[in-house]
Amino acid sequence: MLPSNRILAPSRPGNSSGWIFAGLWANLGDMKSAYELAMERLSKTAPASKLTQAQKAELAELDSIYAAKLAQADLSTREALQAAQAAGDLETLDLLRQRYASDKAKLEAEREAKKDRVRGV
Repeated sequence: MLPSNRILAPSRPGNSSGWIFAGLWANLGDMKSAYELAMERLSKTAPASKLTQAQKAELAELDSIYAAKLAQADLSTREALQAAQAAGDLETLDLLRQRYASDKAKLEAEREAKKDRVRGV
């Protein structure tokens, strides 16, 4: 015999051959996604800190400064790459690409270090 507190519903509309408990499906709405579970765990271990307006402004200023530095490095490297390519100097091309990659990584690391200091991390 089925419990009386459960409501029976057809498994598919118009199909009475298979019945399921409607109460089981009602609980599915309470389930959380993997993202929601991960965010809950993260907030327990490292709660989000609130930034002041001054900190937000300083972070925006750092982003602006380093975006300009990266753009300047990109432009100067492009000019040098074009000159080396026109001359057919493959070693110089490779060297310029490596130097640009290391300069870019250094600038990004420097920016993130300064941003962490502003955040107080």
